Amino acid sequence: MANLTIAIEDDVLKKARLRAVEQGTSVNAVVREFLRDYTGQRSRQADAAKRLIELAHRSRAEVGPVTWTRDEIHAREAPQR
Repeated sequence: MANLTIAIEDDVLKKARLRAVEQGTSVNAVVREFLRDYTGQRSRQADAAKRLIELAHRSRAEVGPVTWTRDEIHAREAPQR
């Protein structure tokens, strides 16, 4: 992996760092992701995801009947033993 040095205003970098921390990431990761999008790698990933969804729709798999209620799914009680 290569390193890249860029010049950026101090206040912009400070705001970027704060926002990255709020999002649980780093400025480095944000810039890396931006460059992936910029170079088209991200669109290849999106195309692959689209193809996967299309395959799922064409699948002949069947889902059985729903036998649970919303309340049952969200019940917070411990299972009975």
